[in-house]
Amino acid sequence: MEYLVVDSERVSNPGLRADLLDTWIAATDAGGSVGFVAPAPVHEVADTLDLALDRVAGGQDLLGVLHNGERFIGMGLLVGDDGALSKHWRTVLRVMVHPKYQGGGAGRTLMEGLRESAVDLGLQQLMLTIRDGGGLEKFYEPLGYRIVGRHPRAVRVATDDYRDEIMMVTDL
Repeated sequence: MEYLVVDSERVSNPGLRADLLDTWIAATDAGGSVGFVAPAPVHEVADTLDLALDRVAGGQDLLGVLHNGERFIGMGLLVGDDGALSKHWRTVLRVMVHPKYQGGGAGRTLMEGLRESAVDLGLQQLMLTIRDGGGLEKFYEPLGYRIVGRHPRAVRVATDDYRDEIMMVTDL
């Protein structure tokens, strides 16, 4: 398995888009906290992916992917804002590994690659948010992330099911 940074040439590769869309839909349908709830709204996921790929193509964000020799099986974004006061950090967003390839260290490989990419960019800190209730803290804490805040009931996954959004940060 190999971590790659998607450059402006590769971002327009239709195979990349197809694999990442398949991964995102499968991760959503498996209960992953990747911006949607199951069943995955395919057109909304596709539109969100296209917007992310456009930002990568425009140089605004960095896309790190995992490739297993046959296909792209995971992704994560380093997303920045345009503020002059926050150029030293990025948000880690849309971290996911296709469910077929989870459990063998792929998520760790992806996160280590994103961290290395952040260091290469000269960043000092990364921030991410997770949905409470999935135990994701146990994945991110050994990677150096610590909880710095909680937004109660920020995520509504169903009419009567609200979850806290937990903010985690790591220094580079």
